[in-house]
Amino acid sequence: MKKPFIPILLVLVLAISACSSQTTKTEGSPAQAAKAENAPAKADSKSTITYQSENGAVEVPANPQRVIVLSSFAGNVMALNVKLVGVDSWSKKNPRFESQLKDVQEVTDESLEKMIELKPDLIIGLSNIKNVDKLKQIAPTVTYTYGKVDYLTQHLEIGKLLNKEKEAKAWIDDFKKRVQKAGDDIKAKIGADKTISVIESFDKQLYVFGDNWGRGTEILYQEMKLSMPQKVKEMALKDGYYALSLEVLPQYAGDYVIFSKNLDADNSFQQTDTYKNIPAVKNKQLFEVNAKEFYFNDPLTLDFQLETFNKNLLGK
Repeated sequence: MKKPFIPILLVLVLAISACSSQTTKTEGSPAQAAKAENAPAKADSKSTITYQSENGAVEVPANPQRVIVLSSFAGNVMALNVKLVGVDSWSKKNPRFESQLKDVQEVTDESLEKMIELKPDLIIGLSNIKNVDKLKQIAPTVTYTYGKVDYLTQHLEIGKLLNKEKEAKAWIDDFKKRVQKAGDDIKAKIGADKTISVIESFDKQLYVFGDNWGRGTEILYQEMKLSMPQKVKEMALKDGYYALSLEVLPQYAGDYVIFSKNLDADNSFQQTDTYKNIPAVKNKQLFEVNAKEFYFNDPLTLDFQLETFNKNLLGK
């Protein structure tokens, strides 16, 4: 793919024209000149800051206006009120993001021409995205390794990247207070010794999750300190998730279960005796949530997850 070519002469002409235009605006009477000189300085929309990414220093816009997110972090950007022009398919399919992303284009790490047309001033993604060198030619590009820092530090880092560290820190402090209270209330109601597990249906496979793979796991395990079944600790804690069969599902089901259900997956297992005889199912302590709404661990999703847990486990 060839880069757009702008003749050097045209660049010089445009630059000279812009300077002439600016000079014309400040010329005139001495009073007008003095007034212009003493006027408050306006923020430069093209000013930059240096962000210390995990791959080194990156010069990024101080006030980004057209951000593309290629994986995971759309909710973080939206929570900080920064405009998105392109997002990954997972974010685009999230029903809770639908209204905010209505006019935002779906992109991938391979739709380079489409991204050029969107004229982003910043691109954000996970460290495993493709074409990073080419993306850097389109706009400053910052990537993160999933799980390298905890989920709240991750939001703080994105706050720093977007020059909104103070806003990110304020949300984190408030969230930790709210989730701590909810956790204390839940343990007081259901019993501190009760276990809870998070399972998900995807395609024709079942998964159980550890404590850092979205789906509300960070809230339940890291913040509320609720217990996971022993089998989940053994098999899912290290990698973050574990694929399992219906036959062994009862071994991984806690006293309470959050079922992250994909409506387009094969959920026929719910009609089996194995599933129906799981104690959490029989005791009506299994709660279904929409998987597409529950995947992430950004502030918008975390607030929704906390609200869901309060409703299901506390009846609020």
